[in-house]
Formats: sequence, structure tokens, C-alpha cells
Amino acid sequence: MRKVYLSNTPRGEALDQFLSRVDIPRRIETLATAAAAGRVTGGPVIARLSMPGYHAAAMDGIAVRAENTFRASDQNPLLLAPDKDYRYINTGGPLPEGFDAVIKIEDIQVLEDGGLEIIAPATPWQHVRAVGEDVVAGELIVPGGHRLRPPDLGALLAGGITELAVRARPKAAVIPSGSELVVPGTDREKGSVPDFNSTVIASYLAEWGADPEILPIVPDDPAKIRASVTAALENNDLVIINAGSSAGDRDYTFSVIEELGEVFLHGVAARPGKPTILGQAKGKPVIGLPGYPVSAYMSLEWFVRPLIFRCLGLPVPEREKLRAALGKRVVSDVGVEEFVRMTIGHVEGRYIANPLTRGAGVTMSLVRADGLLVIPANSLGFEMGEEVEVELYRPREELRHNLLAAGSHDLIIDLLGTFLKERNPRMSLSSAHLGSMGGIVAVGRGQAHLAGVHLFDPESGEYNWPYIRKMLPGVTVRLVNLAYRMQGWIVPGGNPDGIKNVKDLAAGKIPFINRQKGAGTRIYFDHLLREAGLSPAQITGYGREEHTHLNVAAAVAAGTARAGLGILPAARAFNLDFVPLAEERYDLLLSETFYNSTEAASILTVITDPLFHEKVEAMGGYSMRDAGKIMEG
Repeated sequence: MRKVYLSNTPRGEALDQFLSRVDIPRRIETLATAAAAGRVTGGPVIARLSMPGYHAAAMDGIAVRAENTFRASDQNPLLLAPDKDYRYINTGGPLPEGFDAVIKIEDIQVLEDGGLEIIAPATPWQHVRAVGEDVVAGELIVPGGHRLRPPDLGALLAGGITELAVRARPKAAVIPSGSELVVPGTDREKGSVPDFNSTVIASYLAEWGADPEILPIVPDDPAKIRASVTAALENNDLVIINAGSSAGDRDYTFSVIEELGEVFLHGVAARPGKPTILGQAKGKPVIGLPGYPVSAYMSLEWFVRPLIFRCLGLPVPEREKLRAALGKRVVSDVGVEEFVRMTIGHVEGRYIANPLTRGAGVTMSLVRADGLLVIPANSLGFEMGEEVEVELYRPREELRHNLLAAGSHDLIIDLLGTFLKERNPRMSLSSAHLGSMGGIVAVGRGQAHLAGVHLFDPESGEYNWPYIRKMLPGVTVRLVNLAYRMQGWIVPGGNPDGIKNVKDLAAGKIPFINRQKGAGTRIYFDHLLREAGLSPAQITGYGREEHTHLNVAAAVAAGTARAGLGILPAARAFNLDFVPLAEERYDLLLSETFYNSTEAASILTVITDPLFHEKVEAMGGYSMRDAGKIMEG
């Protein structure tokens, strides 16, 4: 039976309600000190032994009685007799009985007869580590509720603590549900999806301090889901069911939790993450996470992370925040708190943030994200250039070396980022697929370091400069060639529709997948239409847009389109056919300021590297004959 959402509760209110009605009992277990890094102490830990446990030499040298050396000076060197006046000692060695100071070996003059001479007196306990200098028996080493760090383990062992009480990790069961799920690594048939969510969820749980267990995949069968949850409740402190939390006719998580216990709420006023279920069964928290990856991970962080930290007696860590200017407008709907993944870079003295794909199923948006923009429920979003606060996924200092690439998508940009990272591990490259025209605007406004552009001007027959001059009048920029690449039709294997030109698309009413407005490929396609005397209305699917060549190829591979315009490597990635049309020039646009930077010098070094050329041309459809050449306008 289809279960519609029961609520649209604000996230903060949902968390307060959840934490007020469920808890994870705190347990204590004994653990070997050497294996306790990252664990939380179950109580105060008192030293049993002192460290050092004896008076020890802090330097290599000789042990002496300080009172016998007081007469030594430059004018009155003092001769010391072996055994009687001194004994050789090494760092860490026990101080002989009756001796109370150490003179460093470099402050001793060895005489020809084997005697020793010193020219300065020693003070009592000079260069001596007294008993308990590090740890004193009976003192507090670490308090209760303390997360143990590597130095803490050293102090504990030094104080004679070889095992100690720690707070047990809460045990969490992760139940992947869905008839479409298969174990990662098995052959995928049409309609099957690898269960990667469980690994991500379990990894988050372990990172936060829980002890997760991924249970076998359960199909969309309420009886089997109920049995899995029931069994999981016996041996775990909380149970997480992934998927089946929405309002579809095969979503059973709500009814299972309701049957076994109680549902507190179903539906959170947040995007992504709305289809979240919070409840309990047998006195234990049970959470139904959405099936879409980003929704699941967000919901997990909002509701499970605080529960785990409370069980361990630790404050929930807060992310560092950063003020950044938006490189692109971000809109939202009133009434829904929205979480937008962002890339961030430091451009011309200020931080610039660009939104990534906002789909709840786009895991790569989290892989590429440098931070998170939270749009309040009462906001319609933010305008381009507006300063916003972003929660950081990476340290601020790393972002100072993060280069922002805007403009046209090309696989070479990703390869360029890899080469840059290998040359300088501090440097990284993030791409925002704004299209060639969007990239020109971004560079002109100081919102990107560089942009890939490939805009053909039919009137002049030139690439890029006619558009740059028109869009950035009076702005000094540099245009550097990256590559020449072949544009062509991306079609199913064997080209069953026999597509050779744009007229074939129109005549056969072939479903087409287009690129977004402002993309160089879109502009070129429109040029092909004009040359053929065709209008956009004559192309089936003209209004359907994707932002990358790979997305175009994916649509053709999935059968939702029969043709798209793109590059050869994208077709190869999906084992599709490619019908060449024309070679085009693909350049990098850089501001004058950035062009004169050390980062730009690194980019030029990479794109003129023969090894880089070899890697690019191996992808197919590229020529690097002018790579690194300044293209004069």
C-alpha cells in the first residue's frame, strides 16, 4: 500500500524530536592501550608507575657530584679522577648512586694520561631527568570522555597503563533494500544497481565512532525487510534501512518500522533528504534513509551523526566556514532548506564558489565538492556575485591552491588536473561546466582562473577571439591553445540510423540530445542547422540539454536519444560509434593577471609536456600540434 509523506518537518525540529525520544545506552569495554587510538576513555586514567622510574641521564657524558665541581673555571681547570670523581654515562642511563649531575661529553677535555678536565662547574641535577619528570605515579594522565590521540597512548604506556576502559562503539546495522540492488563486482544487467550506498554509509559510521555491519541485500518484500530488521535489532544499538523510505508503491520501510515499533516522522523539509523516516523499535533508534545517494548521506549526517557523538559523550564537530562570492546564480524554493555542493577557489584575492550538480543521485557532486552551501527555507536563493557562507569539506589553505576552470567541458581538463597534482600535490583543478560563453564571462568577471573555449564564428571563420572581443571589450586576456579536437555524431553501435549530417536527423526525426545554451558544441550545432536551412523545431529533442560530452554519450547509450554531437573519447567511453564532422580548435582563456602567475606557468609546462601530449592523443580525436601556443587576436 502506497504511504504518502506524513510530515514536512524542518530539519532542526526533526533532530530535536528524534534525540528527545531515542538514545543509545553507553557501554564500557576494556581495550589494550596500543589499540585504543581514537577511542573515548570510559573514565579518568591514573598513572600506576612513574616515568622515568629512576634518575636518568638526559645527555651523553659523565655523571659527577655537583659539589665537587664548584672550583672549576677557565683560569682554574679541575682534574677529575675516574670512578672516584666521575663515571661515563649514556643518555637514558640510570644515575649512579651518590651522583647528582651530568656534564655533556662535549664539555669535557680528555687528557693524554686518560684523566678528565673540566673548566666549568656543574649544578645539582644538571642534565638529569628526575624520577617522574614525564609521568608521576598517581597523577591523572587523561580524563574520562577523552578521545585518545597518539601521544596519549605513549603517556599511558609510560605510566604503566597497558589496558584501559573505553566507551564501546555503538553497533549499527546497515540494511540495503531494493530488488534492483546487486553486490558490487557482480555482472550488471539492465535495471540492476550496485549497492555502493552501504559501503559509504558504513564508512561514515566508522569514521564517527560506530561499529557498523552491512547486512545482506533485502529485496522489496515487506516480510523479508521485517525479518532483517527484527534480526538486526537483537545485536545492534541502531538500525539503518537504506531505500524504500519514499512514497512509492514498493517503499515498505515506513510500514515495517510502524509495525515493529513507532514512526516519529516521515519527511523532512530539506533537499536533498526529504524522504527520511525517523522511528524506533524495541527501544532502539531505526532510521529509514532515502535511496538516492546524496539524500542518504545528508540524512545520515543530520540524524545519525549526532546520535553517535552523544553516545560517545563528544561534541559534534563543526565544519570550518568561509565567506565566498558566488560565480553563478543559485535559486531555491521557499519552504525547503536546500544543501548545494560547491567547488571553491581563490581567484584574484577572493574566494569564488560555484554550484555543482544538485541532483540527489549524483554521488560525484560530493566527490568533487569543496564545501556546502545551505540555503535557508525562507530564501529564494542567491544572485551571482553575492557573498555567501559555505561550510568547508577541505581546509581553507588547500582551497587557496584550487584552480577554477570554467567554460566548455573536455576530458583533457580532467587529465590536466591530474598532471598538475602530480607536479605539485598542493595544486588542484576544479571544473564548472558553464559552456564556452559562460567561461568567457567567468574569466572576465574574475570568477575563474581559466576557461576552455571552442566558439566558431561563421562570419570570420575564426575561433574564440570574435566572441571574446565582443563579450570582454577592453579586458586584457590571453588565449592559449590546448588542442585541436574532432567533433562528430555520437550514435549507437553500427550507426543504425545512418546519420551523416544534420539533415539526416531532421528527415528521420531521430531523437537528439543537445548541449546547453552557451556551449561551443551547441553554437556549432546551430551553425550546422543554419547551413542546412533547418530550424530547431525540425530537430526532435532540440530542447533537451546536457552539460557534458559524457552525459550526451550516456543518453545515447541508455537509448533515451539516438544521436548527440560531441567528441570521440566520450563515444568510446560508452562503446558507441562516432561519425566525424569537423576538427575544431579548443583553447584556454586566462586573465592577464593569472597568466603571469606561477600556477599558470605550471599549466603551460604541463600542456607542452610530450608525455601529456601522448596521453591526450591516445584518447582519440585530438591533435596537440599547437599546444601551449599563444593565439593572437
